[in-house]
Amino acid sequence: MFGNLEHAMLSRRELLWRSGMGIGALALGQLAPELASATNSTNPLAPKTSPLAGKTKHVIHLFMNGGPSHVDTFDPKPALDRYAGKNLPMENLRTERPTGAALPSPYKFSKYGECGTEVSEIFPHTAQCVDDMAVIRSMHADVPNHEPSLLLMNCGEARLIRPSVGSWLTYGLGTENQNLPAFVSMCPGGYPIQESQNWQSGFLPGIFQGTHVDTRHTEVEKLIENIKNHRVSNAQQRRQLDLLNALNQKHLDARQQDAQLEARIQSFELAFRMQTDATDAFDVTREPKHILEMYGSGTQARQILIARRLVERGVRYVQVWHGAGQPWDNHDDIEVNHRRLAQQCDQAIGALLTDLKQRGLLDETLVIWGGEFGRTPTVELPKQGANAGKINGRDHNHYGFTMWLAGGGVRGGTVYGATDEFGFKAVEKPMHVHDLHATILHLAGFDHESFTYRYAGRDFRLTDVHGKVIHDLVA
Repeated sequence: MFGNLEHAMLSRRELLWRSGMGIGALALGQLAPELASATNSTNPLAPKTSPLAGKTKHVIHLFMNGGPSHVDTFDPKPALDRYAGKNLPMENLRTERPTGAALPSPYKFSKYGECGTEVSEIFPHTAQCVDDMAVIRSMHADVPNHEPSLLLMNCGEARLIRPSVGSWLTYGLGTENQNLPAFVSMCPGGYPIQESQNWQSGFLPGIFQGTHVDTRHTEVEKLIENIKNHRVSNAQQRRQLDLLNALNQKHLDARQQDAQLEARIQSFELAFRMQTDATDAFDVTREPKHILEMYGSGTQARQILIARRLVERGVRYVQVWHGAGQPWDNHDDIEVNHRRLAQQCDQAIGALLTDLKQRGLLDETLVIWGGEFGRTPTVELPKQGANAGKINGRDHNHYGFTMWLAGGGVRGGTVYGATDEFGFKAVEKPMHVHDLHATILHLAGFDHESFTYRYAGRDFRLTDVHGKVIHDLVA
């Protein structure tokens, strides 16, 4: 009945697919060329040229996990001093939980650079680079909860499974180094809230998903599991992998080039190629002494230096998380905690911007700083739990917060937008997360409205049906 053993081993699902779905598959190939091209046998990570002129070739996203307080970092509000301990004269002051009186910032702000941008005393090294930075003081999101806000910031969608920003950019641009992942997400101590969804590829082929690296480790073999094979030589591994690939390719051909299976095959190849380049890229001890001293010590300094080493080697998108929990989520003791957290990363952030500029990489590397939302200008009232009995922290605030961009074609020395006089809500040139994503894609050479991927019969994009490019931020 069957011509060969392969046909004899067809499952019921495969038989239905081959006999009943063949015409549909042909039709899909005609209706969705993007899908067909994204899942064919050619290298999906080959470097590509963006359709528009864009300066951003690499991205380093410094993610301050948990929501840093804008009024204590990059958005000074002297009006809070006048209302210290008093209720703010604001209507519609709605917060996630009950809050109390105005809480002035415990830190001093000073003007820096030729542009005179004001920055908190807890970021003295970063402040030295304000002439290269565009500080956005009018960001806003949708809800004051970590989970949906993390997904909105990383994937442009708070609830449904969608590709992350890094996945979109690697899908559109490929990568310049085939021996390293195109998209790396470094988070010390494990995963943040929502775990790998923050760097997911969603409905894009799996090869575009971010690769997680736990940077609490310093040894390369602990940073990246199974990076070395101590039992067989590279030549022997190559022969084993060639055999495995031949078997896998036959399996793939029999399953209509299944995207998930193809991504698995590609991951085997990448893992083999990484053995040499990854060992070098993640080993910061190879840097000269003056560079190590410039970045400083500690986990944050080390991973920020690694970020520079990765983009220097052609990696397309690097995300640097500040901790696996929510370290910036300071519902209490904000004066102590924000100062401590800033000290962990400030020197390295300043060093990163300086180092990239000295190496001629800042013009093509977009550096993004910020969290998933900001914090209230009012004090959070004590409750049972973490801040019981303490009245010295701030609650979540998605109505207004601050992020900054540098390099990659950004107009440096710029302050864009503003919150109200107390820092609660964006009131001047409000900029939604969708607008941020549209602007990032524009800097990389993509029109966010036409940069789409066909899935389930619809053309999807990072910004969904929203977003506008903020041209005031573009040099």
